[in-house]
Amino acid sequence: MTSDGSHSISVPDMNVTYHSIHGAIRESMHVFIEAGLRSDHLVKSDQCSILEVGFGTGLNALLTAIEAEKTRNSIYYVALEPFPLDEEQVQSLNYCQWLGRKNLQNDFIRMHQCEWNRGLAVTEYLLMHKSNHTLQSFDHKTKFDLIYFDAFAPNVQPELWTKEIFEKMFALLEPEGVLVTYCSKGDVRRAMQAAGFIVEKLPGPKGKREIVRCRTRI
Repeated sequence: MTSDGSHSISVPDMNVTYHSIHGAIRESMHVFIEAGLRSDHLVKSDQCSILEVGFGTGLNALLTAIEAEKTRNSIYYVALEPFPLDEEQVQSLNYCQWLGRKNLQNDFIRMHQCEWNRGLAVTEYLLMHKSNHTLQSFDHKTKFDLIYFDAFAPNVQPELWTKEIFEKMFALLEPEGVLVTYCSKGDVRRAMQAAGFIVEKLPGPKGKREIVRCRTRI
């Protein structure tokens, strides 16, 4: 249980949690919805394609589905997760209850249970394609408007915070594409800049001073 009352997953052997202990929903809303999906040019568009690196608990996808419902924008959502949660863990998560959206509980479960590498219309506005590939092995012919980069922190998965990885994500984005992440370490920002991104530091959620939003161009 995180401090805003929403659940996260803890991995004691790695000394890591999937979200901030200061609030899972609070963090995801701040980083991925407010700083990412609500970016000016994406709000003005009636459709958006998103790549999520680190599907995890499915919280970011659930919040995206709710946002799409509000704006009536169509979203194509590709989520990478080579290490999915088991059914018992998924069933125990309290996000729909916490958000006052118990009507979305079945859709939330379907996100986790859907077949790999096949499209699923989760809601009227969200088409999901879930892949069990790693980012390194992921290959996609079309480009994305937005990347939710929600990998474990650099001290846990250093191989995902390199210049080469950011170059791959840069190439996966549209010319006015956006990448958002919770990590604002100096060496991470320098790797982003070396890959070609324009890097912007933004105020972070509770418990975190800064987050990062990157653009392929302004």
